[in-house]
Amino acid sequence: MCGIARALDVVGERWSLLVVRELLYGPKRFADLHRGLPGLSQNVLTQRLRDLEESGVLAHRSALPPIAGQVYELTERGRALESVLLALGQWGSPLPPKPGSATELSADALVVALRTTFLPEAMEGVRASVQLRLPGDAFHLTIGSEGLVAARGDMPADAVLTCAVRIVQDLVFAGRPLDAVVEAGLATADGDTVLLRRLLTAFDDGRTG
Repeated sequence: MCGIARALDVVGERWSLLVVRELLYGPKRFADLHRGLPGLSQNVLTQRLRDLEESGVLAHRSALPPIAGQVYELTERGRALESVLLALGQWGSPLPPKPGSATELSADALVVALRTTFLPEAMEGVRASVQLRLPGDAFHLTIGSEGLVAARGDMPADAVLTCAVRIVQDLVFAGRPLDAVVEAGLATADGDTVLLRRLLTAFDDGRTG
């Protein structure tokens, strides 16, 4: 059996790679995973988690305070799937969404979408960082020679954008002006707003074919 077939035996089931996507930037509780994957039943999620754990892709452990209960996290083997997910995202981004697809991404799905649609040539020569603050979550985006790198957490940055996931989607993929969103009270932009505006236009939004 070829390596592709063996890989699909592990992550080829529906939802498996999306579970991995939700864990790319850190551990999560079952409820958080279920919330980030609308349309996935709890029973199917339980089965996918069990299968992925048996295959060595993820593991579960007791959460660290102040979080209670169990969390799931990727193993080293699971983290090695990041490049696979990014490649799939780049391949799939130009495809039209199917009817019934979720209109609002999870925070993790948003960050993966930003990384897979980022146009490095639009930020050529820029070495900077942007802090993305979302409701109950935060990501630090670094622009550099490696493209767009993301890490979960709130860290010092050249610019800070605070808003909901849906607003980021509108700014990046629907071309909604940042000033209009800020004036409407739907976002705040701090620091180097020139950098922030430039970054928001540095993605392939699919509107130009």
